[in-house]
Amino acid sequence: MWNPFKKKSTGDDDVKSPKMGMMQAMAMKKMAKMSPQERQKMMQEAMKPGNRDKIMGVMSAMKASGQVTDEQIAQAKKMLGM
Repeated sequence: MWNPFKKKSTGDDDVKSPKMGMMQAMAMKKMAKMSPQERQKMMQEAMKPGNRDKIMGVMSAMKASGQVTDEQIAQAKKMLGM
């Protein structure tokens, strides 16, 4: 049935903007507003050895469950400098 209040969709919205939760959206906005120095400091904090091990563990769990492929993991590692 036709709904006059329904938002118009182009059909490729899923490709352009992935669905994010409220907290992820807030984090993305905060990152965008940060100065480059603050962003660099935050990345140094996130890439400490303990945190790096956690990230690698999550990536391997996602690979085992089939959520990501080897190519996606390689790309993420490249982006994170691992």
